[in-house]
Amino acid sequence: MTETISKTQELYERRKKLVPNALGIFNPSSVQSAKGAIITDADGRELIDFAGGIGVINAGHCPEPVVEAVKNQLDKFIHTCFNVSIYEQYLIAAEKMIEILPHGDETKIMFTNSGAEAVENAIKIARQATKRSAIICYSQAFHGRTLMATTLTSKVGYKTGIGPFAPEVYRIDFPSFTIQKQFTDEDVFSDFHINKLKEFFQTNIPANNVAAIIVEPVQGEGGFHVIPKKYLQQVRNICDENGILLILDEVQTGFGRTGEWAAFHHYDVIPDLSTWAKSMGSGIPVGAVMGKAKVMDNINAGTIGGTYLGNALCCVAVSATIDYMKEININAKGKHVGEIINKKFNEFKIEFPKNISDVRGLGAMMAFELSIDGNISKPDTELCKKIIQRCYEKGLIVLSAGIHGNIIRNLAPLVISDEELNKGLDIIEGSLTELV
Repeated sequence: MTETISKTQELYERRKKLVPNALGIFNPSSVQSAKGAIITDADGRELIDFAGGIGVINAGHCPEPVVEAVKNQLDKFIHTCFNVSIYEQYLIAAEKMIEILPHGDETKIMFTNSGAEAVENAIKIARQATKRSAIICYSQAFHGRTLMATTLTSKVGYKTGIGPFAPEVYRIDFPSFTIQKQFTDEDVFSDFHINKLKEFFQTNIPANNVAAIIVEPVQGEGGFHVIPKKYLQQVRNICDENGILLILDEVQTGFGRTGEWAAFHHYDVIPDLSTWAKSMGSGIPVGAVMGKAKVMDNINAGTIGGTYLGNALCCVAVSATIDYMKEININAKGKHVGEIINKKFNEFKIEFPKNISDVRGLGAMMAFELSIDGNISKPDTELCKKIIQRCYEKGLIVLSAGIHGNIIRNLAPLVISDEELNKGLDIIEGSLTELV
C-alpha cells in the first residue's frame, strides 16, 4: 500500500531538487496563507506563529492597511529608481521614520533592500565620515550574510569556506551579564568590560584608528543577550571622547519588539548611525540606515545607493506599517506580550531546572537557554531540535538561536491574542514535559 504524503512534504521534496542544500531549514512548516499570528499551512492546518518570519511580522501577518497601501501603489507605478525619477512615497516614509527614531536635532535616512545591506552601507558611511578604517564588533554578533556583514557576524558556521573576509575588523567580548555568573552587580560587570575595551585600544588597535563600534542592543541570532545599560552609556562616552561613531544594529530589536520603537530608547543613548529592516515593512523587503545629518552628509557622492533602494512599494509599506503600529500602540503590545512570556519562561526555568539554565531578553524579545544538567556551559542542542519538532507537530512554529542552536526564542507577532499566546506557551511546556 502506497503511503500518502502531505502537501508540505511534497513541497520539501521539490525543494531538494531545486534549492541549494546550504539554504537552511529552521522549521519544517509550510504556508499557503497567514493572518495575524496564525499561519495556515499547505495542508490547511493552522499553526500559531512564534517565529514571525524571524522578527519581521511585529504588526502581524497581512495587516489590512499595509496590504491596501501596497495594492494601491501597484496601480500607480512599481519602479523608476529614486535616483532617476524622484517620488513622494520615499520622502513620506523618510519623514515617518525620522519622526519616531530621531538621532538628535537633525536626522537623515537612506533606504536599503535588507538589514545586511543596511549594515554594509553603515560601515561605508562610518569609514568615510571619520576618515578611519577600523571597525569593532562583538562575539555572538549577527549582522547578516553579505561580505562585510559576514565579517562582522560571529558564528563560524555562517562563515565557513567563504573568506577572505573584509580587513580591519576587530572583535571583543559581548558583555552578557546573565552568562558571566561570577559577577553579582551589573554596574561592576559593566565597568569590567569597559576597562577591557580601553585595554583593547592599547593592545590591539589605537582608538584614533577606529571608525565605528557596531553592536546589537539585544543580540538576535546570538542568543538574545541584552547589553547592560551602564555599559552602553559608557561606550557612548568613549566614542564621543575618541571621535568614534556608535552604530546600533536594530534590525531585529525595532518597532515594538522590546516595548519601544527602538531598543536604544531603553538606554538614554542616541547612536550616530543605526540599521533597520525586518518589521519596518510588515514583510516587504526593506531596510534603512539612519544617522545624524552631519555624519550622513560627510561622505562622497555616489558611494551609497542602488537600483531598488527605496522602491515605491517598499516605501508605502513602511509608511502604512508605522501608521498602523501607532494606531494599535505597538509598543504597549510589545510590553504586554513580553510580560506574559517572561513570566511563563521563568516558570519553565523553575519547573525544568535541569534543562533550562537561563531566561533573558527585553520586552517581547525573550528566550530561554537549554543546557545539560542545568549547566550553561553544556549546551543541549539536541533537546532544542526535538522541542522545535514536537512544537510543530502540536501546532506551533518556534525557532532556535545561539551559536550552539540551544536557545528557544520568541518572536511572535505583537498583535497575537492572549489566547493564542498562552496556547503556544502551553505547547512549549507540554513538549518540554514529554521530552525531559
